Amino acid sequence: MDCAIQPTRHEGIWNITTTDFFYPLVEDPYLQGRIACANVLSDLYATGVAHCDNMLMLVAASLDMTAEMRQIVTQQMMRGFNDLANEANTRVVGGQTVLNPWPIIGGVAQSVTSSTEFIAPEHAEPGDVIVLTKPLGTQVAVNLKEWMRKEDKFWSKAKEVISKEDAERAYSVAASSMARLNISGARIMSKYKAKGGTDVTGFGVIGHAKNLAINQKQSVRFEFHTLPVIKDMLKVNDAAYNFKLKEGLSAETSGGLLVILPKDQASQFCDEMLEIDGWSAWTVADVVAAEERDAIIRNDVSIIEV
Repeated sequence: MDCAIQPTRHEGIWNITTTDFFYPLVEDPYLQGRIACANVLSDLYATGVAHCDNMLMLVAASLDMTAEMRQIVTQQMMRGFNDLANEANTRVVGGQTVLNPWPIIGGVAQSVTSSTEFIAPEHAEPGDVIVLTKPLGTQVAVNLKEWMRKEDKFWSKAKEVISKEDAERAYSVAASSMARLNISGARIMSKYKAKGGTDVTGFGVIGHAKNLAINQKQSVRFEFHTLPVIKDMLKVNDAAYNFKLKEGLSAETSGGLLVILPKDQASQFCDEMLEIDGWSAWTVADVVAAEERDAIIRNDVSIIEV
């Protein structure tokens, strides 16, 4: 799943570790650093662990930039990463920096916990539901921003269905969402009796849901009845380039948590998420008994624009 969860040589003490990195997807290197940090920590948060003991930072400085530009961009990426780590009440204690044609940033997150402090992603039962804590559509939004900047063939198609103002809004929502920590969801997972979770990133919501379903002890299927999507991104997806957003296969960066909850706890979980973060969370899927572990999107799926 998302993390390596391993017992230590000390009885009852576990080590939870994750790593991730990626290439630029926003214009602002400081924002890129914050998104990278949120993305790394998200895997840890998906286990219900809200405290990260320490982080490492992995950085590639771009050889394709001038020396001056490389210094500015690399410093800003590192500052953004470090600032969000501090906001998450953890700290970067080391890492590695190399030269590379593309600028890259990522890292490692680690937490040492007791066996009662994390939620293994394997306890879904028929009758449970699944909550998603961030909207979908970030891949479409960041590509739309690039198309608009270049005024290329994709923008020629996209501008038939979206204005520049609405495209900028979509990008702003996506950037804010990607840079937001999933720590609030992690903090309340145990309170609402969560039975497991994952985060939504490169495989899209359905890809990660399938992986989560396969990992369950019981033979269950996750049936998605609702997809919250950044406003206008489905129209852009259909008009300009098909990222397979409605099929749940569009990649997300630093996406939300998919949390398995008892049905009678989901509404309260979503209410508290809104109260804490000021962002909505949504009940998006039902857990049903099935012969094979799987996740599907229903034909009559409802779309909520965010």
